[in-house]
Amino acid sequence: MAEQHPIEGVMSTTMQKIKEMVDVNTIIGDPVTTPDGTTIIPVSKVTFGFASGGSDLPTSSPKQTFGGGGGAGVTIQPLAFLVVHQGDVKLLQIATSSNTADKIVNSVPDVIDKISDAIAKGKGSSAKKPAAEHPQA
Repeated sequence: MAEQHPIEGVMSTTMQKIKEMVDVNTIIGDPVTTPDGTTIIPVSKVTFGFASGGSDLPTSSPKQTFGGGGGAGVTIQPLAFLVVHQGDVKLLQIATSSNTADKIVNSVPDVIDKISDAIAKGKGSSAKKPAAEHPQA
């Protein structure tokens, strides 16, 4: 079996450290329940990157000389909170977006709620009145 090059060890260690820092609980946080029964779940954006490199240095001795290094960076940005209260789920964003597409997507739940309310009210008022209440012409 071929001997592992030192750069593989550097890259392996860097990736292992990233795995330790970032998991699914970093993106969708642990739920917090308030005394009134409301559950709040934080949602974050996680960005990460890593780099590693190395070089075999020429030497006159039979022992190889290797120089290398690696590094990683992680950014965690809170985006919103999912709030569950009495069966209703709301998404509360932390920052407003100036992107038109984001504004449209974010307004969809409110539009659906308004349409649902209008349909419910329409069904209540569309019931036929008894014939005795209609005047004959």
